[in-house]
Amino acid sequence: MAFSVNTITFPNISRVNRYPAPAGMAFATMSNKTITSSGIQLTEGQGNLPKLVLTSPSGSEAEIYLYGGCVTSWKLPTGKDLLFVRPDAVFNKKKPISGGIPHCFPQFGPGSIQQHGFARNMDWTVADSENVEGDPVVTLELKDDSYSRAMWDFGFHALFKVTLNSKSLSTELKVKNTDNKPFSFTTALHTYFSASVSGASVKGLKGCKTLNKDPDPKNPVEVTEERDVVTFPGFVDCIYLGAPDELQLDNGLGDLISVKNTNWSDAVLWNPHLQMEACYKDFVCVENAKIESVQLEPEQTWTAVQHLSIA
Repeated sequence: MAFSVNTITFPNISRVNRYPAPAGMAFATMSNKTITSSGIQLTEGQGNLPKLVLTSPSGSEAEIYLYGGCVTSWKLPTGKDLLFVRPDAVFNKKKPISGGIPHCFPQFGPGSIQQHGFARNMDWTVADSENVEGDPVVTLELKDDSYSRAMWDFGFHALFKVTLNSKSLSTELKVKNTDNKPFSFTTALHTYFSASVSGASVKGLKGCKTLNKDPDPKNPVEVTEERDVVTFPGFVDCIYLGAPDELQLDNGLGDLISVKNTNWSDAVLWNPHLQMEACYKDFVCVENAKIESVQLEPEQTWTAVQHLSIA
């Protein structure tokens, strides 16, 4: 499909909040170069925060907030959203967006810096946009600044590429060490899927070593997963080490979702149960993760891919 478009340039994409783009357009300023691609629109989201809307030729759609680099929606051509944003989510930059696909970087879980690190509550910027065989593709980037260095004093460059297809949503995360000294990190994509928790289940985890945080999160129980099908009967917070490169999620709503990955060595299942009584019945988290620290020397890059698809 051909598009006739006008080029629009804004001096600072992270501050755009009043000027929605023409339909089918993306715009960003990068090194004084304006990028435009069909099927990608930068517009105003909740809380006046800038968000990207990706639309495939088939009519599937994804939304990505620049704040946190967070994918908040993945809709099929039917309009059904396979991701979930919690009703208590706020869009005011005072806390990370609770839902969708938040980034955990450079720390997964609790540790020496804030819970799940800082990438989910920083402004990402648009590095590139393109069309690949008609599918919209956008790449966001995040670099160290005074805010990140106050917690984690290293230079880094992260790229997050999102590709939308008629039946799939793919992401590629690249982290490069731009410092003159080595660093280590842990990371995850904390993906929230819309679900009926009583009917949701995950296949593919049998035989994995687990760190089960129920009942005591501070003293996880190490066992081997023996179930062919893992369900969510109550509170679930469990790490699966050495997880396979594909899991199958039945969301209990009639959808079978394949969760494939490259280089995300671990997986996490989470549902807060009565800790979030207002919404726990409506989602499950199936997360690709890197629990063991990644070690990067200066100029080295680590890359991981997540591919979500619907049968």
